[in-house]
Amino acid sequence: MGMTITEKILAAHAGKKTVSPGELIEAKLDLVLGNDITAPIAIKEFRELGLKKVFDKKKIVLVADHFTPNKDIQSAEQVKLLRDFSREFGIIHFYDTGRVGVEHALLPELGLVGPGMCVIGADSHTCTYGALGAFSTGVGSTDMAAAMATGKTWFKVPESMKFIFNGKLNQYVTGKDLILHTIGDIGVDGALYKAMEFTGSTISGLSIEGRLTMANMAIEAGGKNGIFKTDKKTIQYSSERSNKNYKVYESDKDAVYAEIREYDTTKIEPLVAFPHLPEKTKPARGSGVKIDQVVIGSCTNGRIEDLRLAAKILKGKKAHKDIRLIVIPATQAVYAQAMKEGLFDIFLRAEAAISTPTCGPCLGGHMGILAKGERCVATTNRNFVGRMGHPGSEVYLANPAVAAASAVAGKIVHPDEIK
Repeated sequence: MGMTITEKILAAHAGKKTVSPGELIEAKLDLVLGNDITAPIAIKEFRELGLKKVFDKKKIVLVADHFTPNKDIQSAEQVKLLRDFSREFGIIHFYDTGRVGVEHALLPELGLVGPGMCVIGADSHTCTYGALGAFSTGVGSTDMAAAMATGKTWFKVPESMKFIFNGKLNQYVTGKDLILHTIGDIGVDGALYKAMEFTGSTISGLSIEGRLTMANMAIEAGGKNGIFKTDKKTIQYSSERSNKNYKVYESDKDAVYAEIREYDTTKIEPLVAFPHLPEKTKPARGSGVKIDQVVIGSCTNGRIEDLRLAAKILKGKKAHKDIRLIVIPATQAVYAQAMKEGLFDIFLRAEAAISTPTCGPCLGGHMGILAKGERCVATTNRNFVGRMGHPGSEVYLANPAVAAASAVAGKIVHPDEIK
């Protein structure tokens, strides 16, 4: 019996020839990730356990991205824990204000993750790196603490689901729409503790940025991980950023899947996930829901491709007088590139506020908190009750083109509904 990509990576890191769904394994890790919310808890656990060293100072990454720059005393104390720990144990990859980026955009950009790797992170959206052919998943802070010391963790091998996308994408349809369509189809628990494997002709033509967006939101369908086949685009992206010798895995033709779903992407249009679940997807066209704020950024859609798409819509236009438009480049490099390309000029003329890289409003942290009754269109990945502020506020998830067009219109619209 054949194995899937996910099963092959887990087998290799467990030192086994084969694994099967449901099997409990202990796997060696190539990278352990934490941020300024989750890592402090892990560090406290690490110290309480009396641990004296980390397994590899080059394979632990600490990113202070959620409340960057520090928004208050508590967040400053959180980041200080990371900073002190990094200095004490010689952690190479510690990223703070001025060098930081939203973690799930930063790690791929720096070449720290790539094909065939086994990665855990104390953040649910660690599944992002499956876009590069890695097995990556979120864990709790206690698991992170143990992993920092041992370089290992345990997994139950997940079943795999295959999602096949074929057809040419319609105008303004992006990876965000493909994953929203999928979640809308199967529901927020439709892939519970399963590997979501994405394939098909549409996926082959999709950019790495689009794939990163899709893998990022696998968790929003309950997935253990999202994963893509490593192809020429993956190899080029990874080799430009790292000289690592990656191991490439591909699913066997006789691999077993719990379920296979196929989608004709010519029938998919720009979508919006309505409150308060990512599965509540509706077409953007004709929606007309009045809004108060638009956020373009996050680990889902804050890359240069996303900002270019938003700028294309906003060029020569202004945000509606009743709209607060916030643009957040995901990393320092994206910030610099957007500025170099003149995208900031477009955003500023549209009367947008441009932020330093941060998770900020996505988790209701800072840089765009909503008041009671306010509505926001965001290119983020989650729209639960109170996600971006007051429990009485609402978040609508969309791609950058829809978000930008909605900022101009003052209501949710398809990009071709604005003049």
